[in-house]
Amino acid sequence: MQYEEAIDWIHSREKFKVKPGLKRMEWMMERLDHPEKKFKAVHIAGTNGKGSTLSFLRHILQQQGMSVGTFTSPYIEKFNERISVDGQAIQDEVLAELALRVKPLSEELKQTSLGEPTEFEIITAMAMLYFSEASLDFVVIETGLGGRFDSTNILTPVLSVITNIGHDHMNVLGSTIEEIAGEKAGIIKPSIPVVTAVKQREAQNVITNKARSCHSKVFRLGDDFDVVHQDSSKEGERFVFSNESFHPEAYVSQMKGPHQVENAALAIQSAEVLRFLGVQIDRSLYEKGIASTRWPARFEKVKDKPLTIIDGAHNEEGTSALVETVKRHYSGKKIVLVYSALEDKPVKKMLRQLESVVDKAYMTTFEFPRALKGHELAEYSPIKETIAIEDYRHAIRNASIDVGEEGVLLITGSLYFISQVRKYFECNENL
Repeated sequence: MQYEEAIDWIHSREKFKVKPGLKRMEWMMERLDHPEKKFKAVHIAGTNGKGSTLSFLRHILQQQGMSVGTFTSPYIEKFNERISVDGQAIQDEVLAELALRVKPLSEELKQTSLGEPTEFEIITAMAMLYFSEASLDFVVIETGLGGRFDSTNILTPVLSVITNIGHDHMNVLGSTIEEIAGEKAGIIKPSIPVVTAVKQREAQNVITNKARSCHSKVFRLGDDFDVVHQDSSKEGERFVFSNESFHPEAYVSQMKGPHQVENAALAIQSAEVLRFLGVQIDRSLYEKGIASTRWPARFEKVKDKPLTIIDGAHNEEGTSALVETVKRHYSGKKIVLVYSALEDKPVKKMLRQLESVVDKAYMTTFEFPRALKGHELAEYSPIKETIAIEDYRHAIRNASIDVGEEGVLLITGSLYFISQVRKYFECNENL
């Protein structure tokens, strides 16, 4: 099987099943001799911040001299990014070989009452195989959607992390904070510690009750560890982390936005819990780990003139964090927006949030099954000066002229959109 064939086969699988659950994953793991049990994992769930928290923790562990696998979604530039080791995506030929090994199982499973596995289940099985056969100190794994029925939840990790709870994927996870928290808390395992930055009292109660029933200790931001954001600058965010036994000097993160300070704190506390569990962790290396962390499409600068920022703010909480970051770093600047989103997102609410920082907006679209058209988005936009241009490349070129030399071009919306935009800038460096 060639790489292109492997990718086509993976993407041709069903996206969702009418009956969610872990039975198909358990069946495949059994047939593959349980690769998920052959490495030490940290499991991360949450509405926002999973990727950034994962990246902070990866860099902290790598600074310790450890080799770290990561499983993330969605990808930004190339599918292979989803399965990586020390920041290096899996090679094409290795991915194709893994697909060739999993495909017969998929076809066999299809003949059972469970039915064939979904696309994400296939990818997860491939990742488990890959990590089980690599020589790794840790694997940090993001859930794809929710937690309780997420295909990654076949893991028994050494640590569970729940970043936050917000209003996303409500058609799948539930309509209330309690219901969504219940799905995320589904990753909590018996006697496995939990680190969380969940703020809502009702969500905290759900997580605390689940942890108590599992006899799992909870480390909660604001109670068991703290973070104070000191200031925002061109260098990034300066903050102070502390817990009961550790009070270091301030750290600086190049990941911009006050919300990234919380993600960094989650990663540091996760390292602290691993240290408590007996992992050899040198606290003095946290500073380098935090300072070296990058994560694409999170308030990422892709061009200097005009200053162009891309950000995958694809839900209300992400948009709120983006708006706060713009205010802190570019207050008083002219902001021109290029925006595209999917039809199942609360577009009106998100554009209303962006209205407070945007002077002019271009609504556009991109090649994706559920992408709204530019003119449809324009009808939702409360931004006084809104223009619809269906081709996002033309929208970006026009916005680049409008923003002038001193302004900021802000491109945001769907992560799938931002993925295409990032490739566009890489292929057109001289624009």
